[in-house]
Amino acid sequence: MDRRTFTGVLAGTTAMTMLGCTGKTKESAAEPKGAGTAAAAQGGRLALYRSVGEELAQYDVDVAGATLAQRGAVLLPANIQYVWQHPSRQVLYVTSSDSGPGASGVIGANHHISAFRIEASGRLQPHGKPQPLSSRPIHNSVDATGSYSLVAHNNPSGVTVHRVNRDGTLGEQVRQPANLDAGIFGHQVLTTPSNRMAIFVARGNDAARGKPEDPGALKLFDFKDGVLTNLASVAPGKGYGFGPRHLDFHPTQPWVYVSVERQNKLHMYRMQADGLSREPAFTRDLLVEPHIERPRQLGGPIHVHPNGRFVYLTNRADSTVPFEGGRVFGGGENNIVVFSINQTTGEPTLIQHIDTRGIHVRTFALDPSGRMLVAASIMALPVREGAGVRTVPAGLSVFRVGADGRLEFARKYDVATGKKTQFWSGIVALGTA
Repeated sequence: MDRRTFTGVLAGTTAMTMLGCTGKTKESAAEPKGAGTAAAAQGGRLALYRSVGEELAQYDVDVAGATLAQRGAVLLPANIQYVWQHPSRQVLYVTSSDSGPGASGVIGANHHISAFRIEASGRLQPHGKPQPLSSRPIHNSVDATGSYSLVAHNNPSGVTVHRVNRDGTLGEQVRQPANLDAGIFGHQVLTTPSNRMAIFVARGNDAARGKPEDPGALKLFDFKDGVLTNLASVAPGKGYGFGPRHLDFHPTQPWVYVSVERQNKLHMYRMQADGLSREPAFTRDLLVEPHIERPRQLGGPIHVHPNGRFVYLTNRADSTVPFEGGRVFGGGENNIVVFSINQTTGEPTLIQHIDTRGIHVRTFALDPSGRMLVAASIMALPVREGAGVRTVPAGLSVFRVGADGRLEFARKYDVATGKKTQFWSGIVALGTA
């Protein structure tokens, strides 16, 4: 039994006890990926959820057929920002905000985290009252024991923590130290596999309109009883030229893989007694053509394959240029990047770029068995084709994952977004209600 499976068994057992469930405990599978890959790999039911604006829609997932079938949907108080599954697999926690992209520059005052009970069919039911948040949440997660919900905020950069009650509903907010160092523009918060530390990803900002660059960093916190305390800051080059977005953990080795959004890079760090190595052990380019300047080219989310042999990231582009009285896609790379992982050293080696068949994949998910990947593009956009123009719709692009880690395109499901965006997507394993 490897570290991730053991952690999943422990967390799942604790969480099922908290929620008052009986019967045999299965390992958990959380978005973007939890510890319990074994149960789902053996044929457990899966659901994919995706958001458009304030709507969170459900799809049944057929891994063998690489297909999705849409079911119902629920509405949140505002535009959905991120979603995470409780280790018990019985509750989803959803953050929402009327601020951020798609909000027309509005600062917003409607920010919440909401809990939904997951029925055996995947249908969602409100579970307790939504808890208000002070500012826009950009990411949320749950610790390994299922006792605390952590939320990353981007402006002002910070972390909030709520207790999770024994029935899975959200409890009171846990007071944090006043001197918590959250860097600039938080983008993700995760507890480490040991659950004794949390890593907060602070992206920073590019220089723009006469304003100098804001440095990025990985902020490391001790984590005990829901309270975070400053531990260390990992910021190569003092954070300048370092704009991290998301990270993921290797399932069995002390290796952390980081998507560096602003520089379109992959970094690998080694976990140490005091957190992380201060410099990356390996750095890799994400782009096919890394030396070509583009107006808006960003690295995206990152997921390590459940077997630990591969790591997946995206390249995102959505800038526009004028064309015949309108605007069309201005060029850039929209693809998924696949690296193999050396199982002795952790070194990533590029093995594939594959077109996403959409514009700006903000989120994607692997099923817990690692045989299927679904990428969600956020918007429809006109694209020039010779003398004409066609519109590439937003959608869910489905790929089969080979034994060698490479992706094979299966199909795309178009998603009508209107003036909104498909901002989040994820695959979860369903428990027994």
